[in-house]
Amino acid sequence: MQVLDRRKALTIVPFFRLGFRPFFLLGSVLAMLAIPLWIMALNGWFTDWQPTGGWLAWHRHELLFGFAAAIIAGFLLTAVQTWTGIPGLSDKPLMALTALWVAARVAWFIGAPLWLVIALDSLFLPLVAAQMARSVWPVRQVRNYPLVVMLSLMAIANAVTLYGIATGNDQLQRQATVGGVWFVAAIMSMIGGRVIPFFTQRGLLRKEGVSPWPTLDWLLLIGTALLSIALMQGWAMQPKLLVGAGFALLGIGHLIRSVRWYDAGIWQVPLLWSLHIAYAWMGVACLAMALWHFSVLANMSLAVHALTVGAMGGLILGMIARVTLGHTGRPLHPPKSMTWAFVLFNLGALARVILVDWAYIPGLWIAAACWALSFALYLWSYAPMLWQARVDGHPG
Repeated sequence: MQVLDRRKALTIVPFFRLGFRPFFLLGSVLAMLAIPLWIMALNGWFTDWQPTGGWLAWHRHELLFGFAAAIIAGFLLTAVQTWTGIPGLSDKPLMALTALWVAARVAWFIGAPLWLVIALDSLFLPLVAAQMARSVWPVRQVRNYPLVVMLSLMAIANAVTLYGIATGNDQLQRQATVGGVWFVAAIMSMIGGRVIPFFTQRGLLRKEGVSPWPTLDWLLLIGTALLSIALMQGWAMQPKLLVGAGFALLGIGHLIRSVRWYDAGIWQVPLLWSLHIAYAWMGVACLAMALWHFSVLANMSLAVHALTVGAMGGLILGMIARVTLGHTGRPLHPPKSMTWAFVLFNLGALARVILVDWAYIPGLWIAAACWALSFALYLWSYAPMLWQARVDGHPG
């Protein structure tokens, strides 16, 4: 690869050598704190102050455009160097992008003036999209152009959310954030389709992997993107049979993928079964959305949280656990604490999606505790890896 001069690269502070380092760590800190804070606010613990826009707006926004956006940025800004051979963002530019993300999170949380929050928050995703375009365009890497498009659509969803907050339009906020989480689902579909079968083949030492199915890959990506746009625009925020049929087809497609990728050996490898379970949640979320559009489910919340907690959170936790090891030069054997983190996480996902129907507040507390503890376990084991240099002495 056309990597930076080795001596120059090694002079960079390790924490800012590649994007996964600051964004995996800081994004996980936000994840660990944000859910318990939201449940406490929901139970009336904070009466004297609120974040900008109120607690509900903060919860909707920060888990998507704060936490998920940070992890996506960290992964893509790191992986694009491998994909293209062009050096990834590092050193002072990465410091500046990290500082912008942190400043936006702090501004939201302390209840800063809305104009300041908008000025800080609206820049992050466009800058990440621009950096991705700057990397993939010179080498005409067409297969990664959709990632730039999805990042741009996420930036638009964020802008619509901020506009909804500025105008006091709760419905606009809701449809923009629901559309936004399905844009993330499109990214997860694309990245998951590449890495999960590859990681499974490598992790189980199989001679042959699962044969690609490009038609299904493209249908899932395009279908998810179109339905996300319909949700953000508001048209699909009311039950519609056509939209339900679209989500049902997506759910079947994701579950077909899960079956094709399955190998009984994954249950011996936590870094694999965690990813497979998370991806299966994608199929569940799509089918739940279909059932809501068919008026079988009374509330869209079950489908949205199957996606945001089970699929999005689970895939993030599994990916950052593996990527951190690989990109810090370590063997792909996670600390034993991560097995407990994956178990806790999925118990929490079940609590948030199923238990809350019978015991709302206890279910929320159990889900929040499992979520926070799983990310705390990641930080306990992995934070030193993220701020220290690679163990093999290489840059990155």
